[in-house]
Amino acid sequence: MNEVFIRKAVREDCAEMLHLIKELAEYEKALEEVTLDLEQFIEDGFGEYPVWGAFVAEINEEIVGISLYYDRYSTWKGRRLYLEDLVVTERMRGKQIGKKLFEATLEYGKSKQYSGMVFQVLNWNEPAINFYKKYNPKFDDEWFNVSIDFKP
Repeated sequence: MNEVFIRKAVREDCAEMLHLIKELAEYEKALEEVTLDLEQFIEDGFGEYPVWGAFVAEINEEIVGISLYYDRYSTWKGRRLYLEDLVVTERMRGKQIGKKLFEATLEYGKSKQYSGMVFQVLNWNEPAINFYKKYNPKFDDEWFNVSIDFKP
């Protein structure tokens, strides 16, 4: 395998990133729930008021993985980094790319003095659960995930 480069995402990466997000949604059996279009994705990450940041994993100038994050605030813990998606394209899984992306995101959070990082993992996604267990996380079985959609 050629060398994997981890770098901060740039505007020009958005189309490939959105493709990976849709690949993840398909894996999670929820592709129809992805309603975000490329224009909005670009605006949200690189417009006047960006709300997300990301790292990309690149091999031979092809994006094969992403780690997308944003700020979260806890009244108990202060600033927290929220990892929204950690995705490696299916054909490249098992090659330590996810580990490199995850650790780059952890280091970013530490360097920016966040109090920690939080994220979700589906309870049936055993490969992901086992991956995260290597980092000694706290799994919470007490709280429900709740969301309210504003768009139809």
